[in-house]
Amino acid sequence: MNEYQQLLAPIRQFLQCETPDAWVQKACLPESLPIILKDHLLCELKAAQSAMFLIRKYAVDKQSATVLLEWFKPYEAFAYDRIGDIYTLKNKNQISKQILAKKQSPYSQDLIDKMVLLIKEELHHFYQVLEIMHQRNIPYDGITAGRYAKSLFSYISPHDPKTLVDKLIIGAYIEARSCERFAKLAPYLDEQLANFYISLLRSEARHYQDYLHLAQLISKQDITERINYFGIIEAELISTPDDDFKFHSGVPITLTRAY
Repeated sequence: MNEYQQLLAPIRQFLQCETPDAWVQKACLPESLPIILKDHLLCELKAAQSAMFLIRKYAVDKQSATVLLEWFKPYEAFAYDRIGDIYTLKNKNQISKQILAKKQSPYSQDLIDKMVLLIKEELHHFYQVLEIMHQRNIPYDGITAGRYAKSLFSYISPHDPKTLVDKLIIGAYIEARSCERFAKLAPYLDEQLANFYISLLRSEARHYQDYLHLAQLISKQDITERINYFGIIEAELISTPDDDFKFHSGVPITLTRAY
């Protein structure tokens, strides 16, 4: 078993279904590439935002919360308002000011340590996707969100700490599914994209593990039942028909060409 198969083995065990062949077939069509890259770009930003929102709400002091918002402004301006470009975003994924934990929270520092690293990596991946799009003359003209994340988050418990635990478990599923799909796509892509997606596997696998570790750390109960609960929902979203083709979408309703 090679290194990447070792990385993927626990992820495949964690996920309750594999990505359907029909999704891979659709994703490999040349006309699907702009959608995949634009959605991947936005997914990287949303992953970073989700981590940022978690530590702003649960882990950091007020001054640090403001610092986090400022960190994201160039990325959000580009993604949502089309302000800036590949040059203005260069090297923006590092944070220059210290992030301080809330004194009252017993798990603040653990959240900060893992989520700040995740944010840096996701913002770097955002820039890497943007570079690939730039090289291929694929413009970023915005893209609407699919059903996947919104549907998962609709099942979150309304009361903390269960709310936080659920968000962390969902984060684990999103990262695990991303990792699985990168691996599924890589054999059918050109060398540059294949190498890029393979290069993401290690960090995505670690992110899913970090989310699960934090969820169990914060929960006062074993989270196995809750993991299974969201696993069933996630698998249904992946394995049922979906008329909005995106990086995390379900089974495409239409295919136009075989790969």
